[in-house]
Amino acid sequence: MRIQLPIIRTNDSHAGGRSALTCRFRCGDACFHEVPNASSNEYLGDVIAGALSRRSVVRAAAVVTAAAATGTAVSTAAAPRAAAAEGVGAAHEGHSPARGARGLRFTPVAPNTADQVTIPEGYEQNIVIRWGEPILRGAPAFDPAKQTAAAQAGQFGYNCDYLGLLPLRGEPGRQILVANHEYTDEILMFAGYDAANPTKEQVEIAWAAHGLSAVVVEGNRRDGKLVPVTRHPLNRRVTATTEFRLTGPAAGSDLLKTSVDPTGTKVLGTLNNCAGGETPWGTTLHGEENFNQYFANATRATDKRYGLNAAASERKWERFDKRFDVAQEPNEPHRFGYVVEFDPYDPESTPRKHTALGRFKHEGATVRLTDDCRPVVYSGDDERFDYFYKFVGSRRMKHGSSRAAREHNLSLLDEGTLYVAKLTGDSPAIEIDGTGKLPNDGEFDGSGEWIPLATATKDGAVSHVDGMTAEEVFVFTRLAGDKVGATKMDRPEDIEPNPVTGKVYVALTNNTRRGTAGQAPVDEANPRIGNKHGHVLELTERWNRADSKSFGWKLFLVAGDPNDPATYFAGFPKDQVSPISCPDNVAFDPHGNLWISTDGAQLGSHDGLFGVATRGARRGELKQFLTVPKGAETCGPIVQERRVLVAVQHPGELDGATAEKPLSAWPDGPGKINRPAVVAVYRKDGDDIGV
Repeated sequence: MRIQLPIIRTNDSHAGGRSALTCRFRCGDACFHEVPNASSNEYLGDVIAGALSRRSVVRAAAVVTAAAATGTAVSTAAAPRAAAAEGVGAAHEGHSPARGARGLRFTPVAPNTADQVTIPEGYEQNIVIRWGEPILRGAPAFDPAKQTAAAQAGQFGYNCDYLGLLPLRGEPGRQILVANHEYTDEILMFAGYDAANPTKEQVEIAWAAHGLSAVVVEGNRRDGKLVPVTRHPLNRRVTATTEFRLTGPAAGSDLLKTSVDPTGTKVLGTLNNCAGGETPWGTTLHGEENFNQYFANATRATDKRYGLNAAASERKWERFDKRFDVAQEPNEPHRFGYVVEFDPYDPESTPRKHTALGRFKHEGATVRLTDDCRPVVYSGDDERFDYFYKFVGSRRMKHGSSRAAREHNLSLLDEGTLYVAKLTGDSPAIEIDGTGKLPNDGEFDGSGEWIPLATATKDGAVSHVDGMTAEEVFVFTRLAGDKVGATKMDRPEDIEPNPVTGKVYVALTNNTRRGTAGQAPVDEANPRIGNKHGHVLELTERWNRADSKSFGWKLFLVAGDPNDPATYFAGFPKDQVSPISCPDNVAFDPHGNLWISTDGAQLGSHDGLFGVATRGARRGELKQFLTVPKGAETCGPIVQERRVLVAVQHPGELDGATAEKPLSAWPDGPGKINRPAVVAVYRKDGDDIGV
């Protein structure tokens, strides 16, 4: 008997399965606005040449035939057992002993709608840290009825997204946890919140709840449990009012100067930090994503290309600081939308915004070194029909931890060349009919090139885009991509190079506008009308060199219900994989397996974390490791040998929810205010994950 997915009634008007509340506060209702990219570039769907090799088609057909003959059920299994301690739900029962690629040998969690973090049988979890927990000396304990901006500035911020864990020498068992705080949801934060008339205190609390947190955490040798070390001297909060330094080729440009900062080199705060990455020299990178939503009264064509508001903003910050009013400070939005570099080992350091990596809605930034130790940074622009990029540095990293080496390495992302991707496929568009039928060549793959946009050196910068100066390229990077004919993508999110194989994986979350009137039609990579489940691309740089100017690509996953013939799991039998929808953040474990967190899953289950083998006989075998509570999104996965960390973002963010009437009981029980938090998962026996 085939197991059916649970049915959940959702409001289909909200893209990606999110609540209206999430759409309002995280991205400013981006999915309901006009698509910012009105250029006529080729769309990925028009050029991607489809992916199932003939051999994989035959293999999949044989599996389907065998399953039909024997009545084999899809491995989605039943709902989880009743919750155990700390909200842990068990994996589905009656499953054979877990098998899989090394690192993925666990019994997959069944799709479910439990209001808890559900994890595999044999695993435990603990909440590492919640929104509002004090991390700086003198910060008070969290009290939702007595919030202040001063208190929040010393407490763990709201809506954690990217997570990084860095080693801490000389303190056994301790690491530095770095977290992004993407956005605030004032309706869930403040009792009696009036969205039309926020108070100055509420706005200042929200400013303090944005940004970054660095907090030392401590584990032990027996299990993977982590606890914060409060008031450690390395603990730090960075907020929307912390001073940042603009660096690189656009720093000091007239495009970045304001009445408060006539130098164009200093900016207050960082906003909407989404995914990120760690550098080989011991810093963290953070992508400023939906920064557009914080600004009001923007009417220029360049503002429209970045999705800025022509009227008031959702949070009304412009009432309390003129820098959020574009009519008064037209250049202030140009100072957001960059990759931020943060040094967690120096609590007195000034974080940097690297203009050489371009300005757009950075989902994140991940680093790979060239053979001669120059940094290469990959980043996606999280918008429908926008692009993905890489930056190739021109200077080599210095090894060691001396002050001179650290100062040198902190400037590595200021010199080099910024590129945008153009993909080419090999099947005629006429072969794509919108049903998911394979093209005649029976495979999805193609070639690509990295088109140079601008090069920055210590002596200046040079534009490679006709009609644009170098400064304009780095500040209006989307327009530069338009001009050179970059390939339009379906919301490029996290991009990560595999540390074992060197292949690069691009998560494309979804694009429900595909095939709609006036938008790009269906194509080989997305053969369904309306791409609501997303997909994952696998890129192979020429000669596997990070600084190559060309690459090959193929479709690795087409997400959705494995019962849907349009889905694809790298050729692995689809009756042996978990359903997945809307891939977002990605990470790798020590074995080279890809781990995917989801955002806005459209299959009736809560969002979750999945592991998938990228090589060997089990390539494409995808297994669900956990699900998150009602209204939550899975973010910031870290997969170490003995623990998995996730950020549970916006729990309880459901239509109709308020601070007074929460619609989720996570993490502190019924009737308590919902608090985004970081969760660690580990094996009960203390052994390695998935072995």
